[in-house]
Amino acid sequence: MAHPKISQKFVHFQDLILFEDDHILVVDKPLYMASLDDKSNRNLNHLAKLYNPDLQLCHRLDKNTSGVLLMAKSPENYREISLQFQRRQIKKVYKTLVHGVHRFENQEVDLPLVVSTNKKVFVNRDNGKKSVTIFNTEEIFRNYTLVNCQPITGRMHQIRAHLAAIRCPIIGDSLYGGKDIFLSELKRNYNPSGRKEELPVNHGYLLHAESLTLRHPVTEEEMQFLAPYPKNFSVCLKILEKYNG
Repeated sequence: MAHPKISQKFVHFQDLILFEDDHILVVDKPLYMASLDDKSNRNLNHLAKLYNPDLQLCHRLDKNTSGVLLMAKSPENYREISLQFQRRQIKKVYKTLVHGVHRFENQEVDLPLVVSTNKKVFVNRDNGKKSVTIFNTEEIFRNYTLVNCQPITGRMHQIRAHLAAIRCPIIGDSLYGGKDIFLSELKRNYNPSGRKEELPVNHGYLLHAESLTLRHPVTEEEMQFLAPYPKNFSVCLKILEKYNG
């Protein structure tokens, strides 16, 4: 569910496009929009099909994860891109904010994951599927860390579950033990407004697919696509830089 403070205005698919040619299309998926499964038909796949019926999602992002998402315009291009994913030739980089101070330097987390009946993902060394993520520290605040995450495999909730497993859950990710950030905890002499309840500054969990690098399915040119932080992520970083630097 979206945070009440964040409005969900009508999204024009054309406004999401980062790149388009005759073979592929790349979008910046907004927060709170499902990639595929959503009964309201306000999912990204539905909007994509209205724009071009031939478009096919090459991968997915969770509803509350923003950032770069790749689509193919033909079955042939889809197959070529799928092969790159299978061979782990496509590089994806995510950014996230976690609790605590962590100095990661190419730290590889190799923990097999399994999906439970309640759609939560757990480490299971006996029955889990191989899952590998590489973490690097991007910036350290007094109580929080901005982390660069590179998933080598593409399991459901992989980054979220791996960070929770090494005891640094993502800010706002209540499913995996993450807590919200409140301005009253950061700012001295905090003066609350007339609200009955203080709202968190993060507005949900903070996980953003910042970049994707692949070989073009037709030209074979190496291409990298970048998406800027969504507003809630960039505002949270500014607040931490000001009050928790």
